[in-house]
Amino acid sequence: MRTVIFDLDGTLVDTSRDLIAAANAVFAGMGAPAPLDPLADAATAFAGGRAMLRLGLERLGRPAEAGVVDAQYPVFLEAYAEVIDRESRPYPGAMEAVARLSEAGYAVGICTNKPARLAELLLDRLGIRDGFGALVGADTLPVRKPDPAPYREAVRRAGGDPARSFLIGDTVTDRDTARAAGVPVVLVTFGPEGRGVARLAPDALLDSFEALDGLAARLI
Repeated sequence: MRTVIFDLDGTLVDTSRDLIAAANAVFAGMGAPAPLDPLADAATAFAGGRAMLRLGLERLGRPAEAGVVDAQYPVFLEAYAEVIDRESRPYPGAMEAVARLSEAGYAVGICTNKPARLAELLLDRLGIRDGFGALVGADTLPVRKPDPAPYREAVRRAGGDPARSFLIGDTVTDRDTARAAGVPVVLVTFGPEGRGVARLAPDALLDSFEALDGLAARLI
């Protein structure tokens, strides 16, 4: 089957506000003021929990060594689980586009660097898990994106063939994953960087999910 694999955060669902809230909760637990802004730091939110913790520690003038970040990361994950669907919502037209792909005979899945437990929780809370034939998270395999193995596993679990697939994402990690897997990559322009993601030289840009059908037919 032809297969479309989606990144999750910043591609299918705008999770930035809840991610930032969880990171700021970690700093509150350390007795510090909230150093991260839900709008200005959205790009960092989509880079992951450790990226937010490093940025926040730097702004607070505290050590941001790997050991400090790693010690606070489990605290962040628990804080995030508490607020995971407070403000997070699918981007406009995302699930309608996913449904159209399925109806047209495409397999669809998700490959994310969010821990699988939290990815499943988010999708279940939003009521959209059934729209995807597969979900591979950061800890599903021993490696994570940009290693190509999670992408290929997502395609396999969705019932597809990597040779007839492509990845939709929003960051350099998604671009590098697709290049490593030898498949086309589409980057969305409705994230924090807008059309600035064109600097990553993807195979295509996606301005709106309304355009996904034609794009999928062209790429595979």
